[in-house]
Amino acid sequence: MVFDFRFWRYFTNQQELIGNLGSGTMRGFKNRVWMVGFFGLVLYVAQEMWGINTHHITPLYAFGGADPYTLARLSSLVGIILWAVLYMSFHFFGIAFLLNRITKIELSRLAVLQLYVVGILLLEKALLWLIFMMTGFTTHISLFSFGPLAAAVFEDTFLVFFFNQLTIFSALIIALQVRFIHAFTDTNPRKWLVLLLFIHIVMALITASIGLLPLEDWFAHYIERGVFNE
Repeated sequence: MVFDFRFWRYFTNQQELIGNLGSGTMRGFKNRVWMVGFFGLVLYVAQEMWGINTHHITPLYAFGGADPYTLARLSSLVGIILWAVLYMSFHFFGIAFLLNRITKIELSRLAVLQLYVVGILLLEKALLWLIFMMTGFTTHISLFSFGPLAAAVFEDTFLVFFFNQLTIFSALIIALQVRFIHAFTDTNPRKWLVLLLFIHIVMALITASIGLLPLEDWFAHYIERGVFNE
């Protein structure tokens, strides 16, 4: 049996998708991969142009004028495009390959799973951006995470960043991954739940550690040094 892959159709009907993958041949998947990738790039670029995570270069306009500020914005735009490609590629190719090594499920099936994971992550970012536009301000802490609660309880920045990675969308992703992997293996789903929780916690720890690095200060210093040395 040959079936056409429809992203939104199977987004709410995962059981049908799992059944079709187990008994048929899929077509049209690559086009949907490009569709999700294009949406992700547009989302990241739109957020950048709106001003998310660009406050660190605002002082350049006050002290250096329009030219340094324009250069900084262009550099920031290029950087966010590269980061978007890296971020989506990691969750799509990287995690699919890792799960393939662990579960022995065909990589093509896991690629379908991870495409939905990328879609959920992008949906989270889009919803958060919508809230930012409605309220008129941004924050490093996601409203969909345990970050706000952690910020009220802990003073340690690392703990706040760590719990900020644990969101309701993360729970949805784990549930989807467990269901999908269990459908193609005979192993107890609790094993996959524990394994996936471990992977997500490790990723949250790594992300929290990176969040402590003064990347914004390094970027601003690099731009300032390049501009004022001309």
